[in-house]
This record gives sequence, structure tokens and C-alpha cells, in this order.
Amino acid sequence: MKVIVVGSSHGGYEAVRGILQEAPETEIQWYEKGDFISFLSCGMQLYLEGVVKNVNDVRYATPDTARAQGVDVFVRQEITAVAPLQHEVTVHDLNDDTSRTEHYDQLVLAVGAEPAKLAVPGADLANVYAMRGRDWAIRLKAKTVDPDTANVVVIGAGYIGVEAAEVFAKAGKHVTLIDILPRALQLYLDEEFTSRLTETLVAHGITPAMGQSVEEFTGKDGQVAGVLTDQAEFPAELVILSAGIKPATHWLKGAVELDAKGLIKVNDYQQTSAADVYAVGDATLVPYAPVGGKQRIALATVARRQGRTAAKNILGQRLKMPSVSGSSALSVFDYHFASTGVKEGTAAKLGIAIKSIYVEDAARPAFVPDAAGNAPVYFKLTYAADSQRILGAQIMSKVDVTANINVISLAIQGKMTLSDLAYADFFFQPGFDRPWHIINVAAQQALLGKTTVKAE
Repeated sequence: MKVIVVGSSHGGYEAVRGILQEAPETEIQWYEKGDFISFLSCGMQLYLEGVVKNVNDVRYATPDTARAQGVDVFVRQEITAVAPLQHEVTVHDLNDDTSRTEHYDQLVLAVGAEPAKLAVPGADLANVYAMRGRDWAIRLKAKTVDPDTANVVVIGAGYIGVEAAEVFAKAGKHVTLIDILPRALQLYLDEEFTSRLTETLVAHGITPAMGQSVEEFTGKDGQVAGVLTDQAEFPAELVILSAGIKPATHWLKGAVELDAKGLIKVNDYQQTSAADVYAVGDATLVPYAPVGGKQRIALATVARRQGRTAAKNILGQRLKMPSVSGSSALSVFDYHFASTGVKEGTAAKLGIAIKSIYVEDAARPAFVPDAAGNAPVYFKLTYAADSQRILGAQIMSKVDVTANINVISLAIQGKMTLSDLAYADFFFQPGFDRPWHIINVAAQQALLGKTTVKAE
């Protein structure tokens, strides 16, 4: 059997890895249109801040390690067309500008997404960057030490935008963070959390410009010089675009079925509308555990599960893609937060009635000093208004308590309720936790009808 995998990031890598683990004799051709396979954009901040020294280390695999396992790796070779009836793809070799046809028995499309561009005047000026992929990582790294770059404007206040803002603030630049939404990180956290994080951003020299729409990039001598919004103008020698992504699927029209947003339609087994063609990653929707249906969740963990699901089905094992809750985490200077599932800010769009309880407590008993790992913890638990089924949660602290969100992810997947969590068994040791875990406290107090609980 010959399997062609298009794309080398999370989903493509996992599809290759999954096939190799169970059927290493399979003929696998792995295509990447860039010159570098399996770069992890989620690790870019670590490189930009110098935690990881070599940009080439921010990856899953190298061509040599893949080839040593029998995989035919092709870099700078772009798949430009798929002919499903013929089971063929067209390959454009960017090295010598030639094209050829390759036959496949099974095809995996891990084509991913690309940064969304702003259709405003000046978008083609120099020094308007993205924060996605190895090439941009190298260019951004140079800007962190560029003495001529004093003002940086980041457009988009999601995970990527906040990471970019933190990187350049730590590098001594004046940073403005712009978003059309009222709050930074609004899609991931409710206001109890974002208000604290906004204070932190300001304290570290970042200017939040929320609720503003970009109208123009102003320039001088072909270089970007500023960003004009509907409310103000901000100087900028560097602009970083992180205002969302769009699926890289325009070339697949007519080959597989796409939805109105260009996402590849897949069934529960990652199969597309075309026989023997699978799709995984950011260009697809995934089953959503809290309320059913499908959502777009562009996370590495999701893409890896999709890649493994595709591999299993290619090998004849009937496996459905498991439902997910969109669990994720991030550090913003001293704070560490994680969230999963439904929030107050997303419930209306999902069309569900929810209730929440917000708890402030300490990470350790009161006698444990801050220097030994004690700090306030902020936790919010969201549940169905009628059934009290757990639907989501958010947690944040200056000590790392983010792993607790995995408990909620499992609770969502297991359709657990407040009653299930109220007296669930968690360990206690003063150096780690409190006798009643904050999840217990939240569920117990929610059963009493409370919506807010402060530390005793």
C-alpha cells in the first residue's frame, strides 16, 4: 500500500507516525512545500525568548530520521492538485520548477491553515510580519534585537498575539496590542480572568487597544511606520499579524467537498467526500464534547488525534475521532492559565443555557508561605443550567495549576455533573494542595446555589 501525506506539521506528522508504528512496511511519501519539515509554531515563543537556542530544534522530526524509518520525504515539493478518481496527485517540484504525477492508494491531507491577511491600505508594506512557521520565526528573532525597531504593533489578541506582545515587551520594545474584540484573550477566558491579565500586560509596558478596527497601515519609504485604527494611530516599525487563520484549501475545490468557509468536510473517521482521501488538522472541524456537533479547534492536540485516527482507519481499524473540549493553556508573564469547553463568553453562540461559579482560593494551606509555592488561585466552573452537567472551566494562578483543567476535560467527556465532582477523590499534601480541592469547593458551592466564593 502506498500512502501520500501532504503537510508535515502536527496532523501530518502523527499520520506518518501512526502508520509506521503498526505497519512499518507501508510505502509512505511525505510532502512539505517548505524547506523544513514539522516546525512547531506553538514552540516559537520559546525560541524567540532564547529558552530554545536553535530554531531547527523546534520540530518533531527531521528528514533523516524519517528516511531512516523508510519514509520518502520530499521538501520544497508542493501538491497542487488531487484527482480522486484516478488516485493521483500533481507534484510541483519547487527546486527545478518541474511537475509530475504520483499515484496513491490512500491520501492524507494535512494542509493546515495560513495567517489571515487584512485587506487594508498598506498591507504590502515591508516589516508587516506573521507569527507562523520557521521562516517568520527567524525574521522575528532578528527584530527582537534590531535597534531600529522601537515600536511594535501586534494585531490580534488571541494566544499568538499575546505571545508576540510578551516576546517584544521582554525585548525592550514598546508594544501595542490591537483587537476588534473588547478584551484580550476573550475567546479563551471570561472577564474575571482577562481583567487581571490586562492589568499584567499594562504593568509590563504593553498598551492594550481593544475594541478597535484596523483601517490602514501607514508607511514611509516602503516601510511600515504606523497603524491607523478607527480610534487612534500607533507608531510601528514592525507590525505582527495574528488576526486569525484561514484554511489553505483553495486548491482543493472540486477534489473534495468544502464548506462555506473553505474547511474540508470529514466524517467521524476523518474521511473526506473522496474515496481513500482523509483530512486532518486546522482545515477541518472536530466533534465537540461539551454540547455535541462539530467546532473548529485549531490545536496541536486535536490535530495529533486526527492524524492518529486517520492512520488507524487507513490500516483497516475502524476508529472514530474522539470528541474534544478544546483544552489549552498559556503563560502571560507571571500568570499561568488553562481553559476547556464552554465559557460564559461562548455559550450564547452555542445556543445553550449555562450557569457558572467563580472561586478564589489559595493553592496551599494558609501556613504555607508564598515563597514555598503558595499563591491565589482563580477558578471558574461552567455547567448546564438544567442537568448540572459539567461543560467547561477556567483556572489561573501565579503558581502552575494548569494541569487541573485536564480533570475538567475528562469530566466533560464522561458527562459528569456537579454532584460527581463535589466529593470526587483528590489527594492532599500541604506542599501541593488543600484538603478540599478547588474543584470540590466549586462543585459543592454551586450545588448550594452560589455563584461566587472567596477564600476563607
